[in-house]
Amino acid sequence: MFAAGLLQDQVALVTGGGSGIGYAIAQEFLKLGATVWLCGRRLEKLQQAAQTLEALGPVHFQKCDIRELAEVEALAQAIQETHGRLNLLVNNAGGQFLAPAEQISPKGFQAVIHNNLIGTWNVTYTLAHRFFLPARQGVIVNIIANIYRGFPGMAHTGAARAGVDNLTKTLAVEWSRYGIRVNAIAPGIIASSGLTQYPPEVRQMLAEAIPLKRLGRVEEVAYLAVFLASPMAAYITGETIYIDGGQRLWGDFFRM
Repeated sequence: MFAAGLLQDQVALVTGGGSGIGYAIAQEFLKLGATVWLCGRRLEKLQQAAQTLEALGPVHFQKCDIRELAEVEALAQAIQETHGRLNLLVNNAGGQFLAPAEQISPKGFQAVIHNNLIGTWNVTYTLAHRFFLPARQGVIVNIIANIYRGFPGMAHTGAARAGVDNLTKTLAVEWSRYGIRVNAIAPGIIASSGLTQYPPEVRQMLAEAIPLKRLGRVEEVAYLAVFLASPMAAYITGETIYIDGGQRLWGDFFRM
């Protein structure tokens, strides 16, 4: 689909790259010539991912909790010392839990906001100031969620991802003068590692509520991330692209 060497000589960071969508994005970046850094909270998962991915190209990893600014700064320092530059940032890390709003405690709400919104800002701010702003170049791709009609059953992450959606638009305008492009991808229900906890009949029920009658694949999200990160999207910034099989337009996932 993409020309060989499309991302040659590019250095990329994929947060939450040890599994799921993040892993798939790292895999595609490597196939196209990029050098990839992975970060996440679980060192063992990162090690396993890197061992598999290194057959495709140069992979580095570092344990990093994006909620902790000091850990993000240590990651930026490691990238600086190893490469002296960063070209691509994919903000993919995050976490949430399924619950109706009345059952989400203030503590639980804050935890998800801190992870999905503040953590994303920690990484974006730190890496932009370390690399993108001084170099007057860079591409940021934020992985959010399908928030088109709200996010019933996940009010906490809906609020956080909406914040990142707005941040995407704002930074795209403010940082355009520095040559930095910022876009977001809003996946629908993707058949990734996060769905393995649900039985097949539940996954089938979810698929039936999607116009295309199937769940998305992590590779499909990765292909879109490659496009947005590549020179082919050089005139695209401030966009949130939904990849959801039409889910945002039709279908009921939340039973009243």
